[in-house]
Amino acid sequence: MLGMVVTLPDRSTQLLHGVLDMCLLSIIEEEASYGYEMVRKLRERGLDLASEGSIYPLLSRLQRQEMIEGYLVQSKEGPARKYYRMTHKGRGALGAWQDEWNAFRTAVDAVLDGGRDG
Repeated sequence: MLGMVVTLPDRSTQLLHGVLDMCLLSIIEEEASYGYEMVRKLRERGLDLASEGSIYPLLSRLQRQEMIEGYLVQSKEGPARKYYRMTHKGRGALGAWQDEWNAFRTAVDAVLDGGRDG
């Protein structure tokens, strides 16, 4: 085993896939947005692993689950853009995910801190 190189999956990508739905819902809750705009907002906030190609399947799934709804808005720069807005069901899901995330984050921080208080 000596000299063997072990390649681990990109942890940031794995973590992002686990929380990207919640992040997209949070962006959409702030204001209705289109895909490129959501990617830009995610990147501005430090999630630069998200791309348009990675979010569109998630947006489609969130729409099928009736957490968001899409609608077209004519653009001055070209074809109409598909915007997404939050539904009542989406707001409820986002609130539940935020509660779960906060509890999870607190638990992970406690483990990483070795059980030491702040």
